[in-house]
Amino acid sequence: MSDKERRAPDLMPSPHRLRAGLTPAQLATLETLETFGWVLEFVRRPLFRDPVPVVFDRGRTRCVVLEADGSINENHGLQLRD
Repeated sequence: MSDKERRAPDLMPSPHRLRAGLTPAQLATLETLETFGWVLEFVRRPLFRDPVPVVFDRGRTRCVVLEADGSINENHGLQLRD
């Protein structure tokens, strides 16, 4: 969790809840990335669209999106706040 996090710790979603709704392919890729220190930080859930899981490296210098087919999208175009 970032020092700049605005939400109270008790309002942060659990890891189990973050994974809810992800495809089996996304979960498999996530497990692989986690072995290398990557962390599922949040999942955007746009209306009428598939969830968009966003994963950060351990230094929080890079982030990727896990596509529904389990592929990693480094050129996601998401606007992220600092």
